[in-house]
Amino acid sequence: MMGYDHMFGGSMMWGGGLIWLLVIVVLLLAVAALVKYLQR
Repeated sequence: MMGYDHMFGGSMMWGGGLIWLLVIVVLLLAVAALVKYLQR
């Protein structure tokens, strides 16, 4: 597994971080929309 780590070190970590950031933003927006919808 150490070889795998070295191969996918820097750029893959950045890509994964950006994907997770997008996922979290979308989830937050969905929760906010749901709360507004339920409060109406």
